Amino acid sequence: MKQLYLIGGTMGVGKTTVCQILKKKLGYSVFLDGDWCWDADPFQVTEETKAMVMENICYLLNQFLHCSAYEHIIFCWVMDQQRILDDICSRLDMENCKVTTVSLICTPQALIKRLQKDIDSGLRASDAIENSVRRLPLYHRLNTIKIDISALTPEQTATEIKALTMES
Repeated sequence: MKQLYLIGGTMGVGKTTVCQILKKKLGYSVFLDGDWCWDADPFQVTEETKAMVMENICYLLNQFLHCSAYEHIIFCWVMDQQRILDDICSRLDMENCKVTTVSLICTPQALIKRLQKDIDSGLRASDAIENSVRRLPLYHRLNTIKIDISALTPEQTATEIKALTMES
């Protein structure tokens, strides 16, 4: 049976780093970051580009689900609305697949500290803090497992996610 991990969280919470570590911990894994499916310049959010990114994500996830080389498919993206998670799941061939949905959450203070490092390094624009902190409460409304990463390292977070699937 395949294991699909859908890992969401606001910008800067550490999704990509955690998923890269999780990929190595699990073995026979493949990782897709939703941001890679529409990395463009200029970045444009329109109805057309939103539809395109969903098609891209679901196509790739289905390809990974059908590939016998992978036991674990790890996907991360902002996914701050239940309808996004539901839409993705409705487009996937989930036969012989267990799905674990996780939201990485943290305190606003922890998020600001993480984002400020990225801003200081030139990796993010200064408006990232306001945009990201504003989304934090949305994750508490989702039908997902919440992991508060405020005091966790990415390694500890990946270990917690791995343990979720070992329990069941």
